Amino acid sequence: VPLGEVQKAVNTAQGLFQRWTELLQDPSIATREEIDWTTNELRNNLRSIEWDLEDLDETINILSCIVEANPRKFNLDATELGIRKAFITSTRQVVRDMKDQMSNSSMQALAERKNRQALLGESGSQSWSSGPDKYSRLDRELQLANSHFIEEQQAQQQLIVEQQDEQLELVSGSIGVLKNMSQRIGGELEEQAVMLDDFSHELDSTQSRLDNVMKKLAKVSHMTSGRETTWSADSALWVTGSSAAAQPRVNPVSLRLPLGQPMDLCRVFLSVVKEHFCWNHLGQGEREGSFWGSCCA
Repeated sequence: VPLGEVQKAVNTAQGLFQRWTELLQDPSIATREEIDWTTNELRNNLRSIEWDLEDLDETINILSCIVEANPRKFNLDATELGIRKAFITSTRQVVRDMKDQMSNSSMQALAERKNRQALLGESGSQSWSSGPDKYSRLDRELQLANSHFIEEQQAQQQLIVEQQDEQLELVSGSIGVLKNMSQRIGGELEEQAVMLDDFSHELDSTQSRLDNVMKKLAKVSHMTSGRETTWSADSALWVTGSSAAAQPRVNPVSLRLPLGQPMDLCRVFLSVVKEHFCWNHLGQGEREGSFWGSCCA
């Protein structure tokens, strides 16, 4: 329970107590109904204040233990807690004084006498008066207290609304930042998806080419399997400027070459052909224009 609400309830109870005292001391300004109503309202208010004070006392005792452990977290110190405890003590004393006066024998006797006068219709020197003005003062005090309470509640609600508006603005700004970040991340993810798609196509193409190369290598490996490979040439023909009859016959030549790379084998084969197939019988012009000249140059 906030301290402000308890203080308002105490002010209202003090106003009721003052009116109750005036009614008992001067019966001419009130009726019996007003006295009964004021008495009941005062007792109810005092009882409610006592309950609120008990709740406050328990809350402050709990806060005392927590604040001693971590005072900065709750923005409270021992001085503030001492002020609140002093408020509870003084308010309890005020409530106790009003209850003591209400239970005082003289006040009870005065109240009983007023009740008897109203019941028996005694017409002493002072008589009970009636009229619309009997409740006017009490009503004004209650209305004034209620208006103050309503104004303070409205001010607190307005402050809460303003704080909520500030928090909503902060949340809105954070949402805007997150939106921009999500858009940028989405764009980057789309670009990476395109890059991954292109890479996948390139990988498929490379895999296909690699498969073809592996097949060719398998064929070459099968052809060159074993420690030695035999190359055979049945004949060799070349084109020169002389007639075909002048071209010499070449006997078949068989070569036994060690295993190696295909290009190396080709070079060795051409070198042997150069030596054994009448290369020396060709003239300089015939060598340069011949088939073997173009291959072995």
